[in-house]
Amino acid sequence: MTTKRETTVGTPFVETPKLAVRDVNVFYGTKQAVFAVNLDIAKNQVIAMIGPSGCGKSTFLRCLNRMNDTIESCRVEGSIKLDGMDIYESKLDVVPLRARIGMVFQKPNPFPKSIFDNVAYGPKIHGLAGRRADLEEIVETSLRRAGLWDEVKDRLASPGTGLSGGQQQRLCIARSIAISPEVILMDEPCSALDPIATAKIEELIAELSQNFTIAIVTHSMQQAARVSDRTAYFHLGKLIEVNETQKVFTNPDHELTEAYITGRIG
Repeated sequence: MTTKRETTVGTPFVETPKLAVRDVNVFYGTKQAVFAVNLDIAKNQVIAMIGPSGCGKSTFLRCLNRMNDTIESCRVEGSIKLDGMDIYESKLDVVPLRARIGMVFQKPNPFPKSIFDNVAYGPKIHGLAGRRADLEEIVETSLRRAGLWDEVKDRLASPGTGLSGGQQQRLCIARSIAISPEVILMDEPCSALDPIATAKIEELIAELSQNFTIAIVTHSMQQAARVSDRTAYFHLGKLIEVNETQKVFTNPDHELTEAYITGRIG
């Protein structure tokens, strides 16, 4: 069963997309959760996905690096291409795919290892560092890029789980970027954090977008407005509107988007 394509208001397509999504449907068993989504994600841009709880935005995000493969009842239809490569090609190895498309989850999930080993884990298993000195350089660079180096440089042997919530989330971001991904997916990365930690993550997103393509799901419209270049609004599993963030929040094209932005639905 393939849902008929529906027109999305705004500009879902870009000239040279990093990720190109065409007619993507997602099912959990017989229940359809995402309907005929068409969307391009541009290189080195931040796109925010917003919408009411249960609207399919996190389900859609997890399609972008095949995390839904881990759910037995989940089935994905359609095409998602990374630089022209179909990521749902049947023979594709998802391990190198997830090295190219990293993910940061809603709740910080550091490994039960030292701060150093949390960041070093990915480069080790992907063979990115031949010598200890190379590994140390990757760890320091990643922690610096995550804005965490100065806070942890004197306790790299301490458990990552001993850090504060905000520090743990930045450690997870450092762990993600240590393997030099091209895309970073973030699923409500600040929902468990206080306002100060949230502000640090938002500053970090702005800095990382100079080198990475970032897709973020957020329940906070204020956060979407602050961090993203483009915003996509989802409603009942459908992509309703995607446009430049300022336009979505000041002059949306679709009445459902306006109703959500103004608080009439949500």
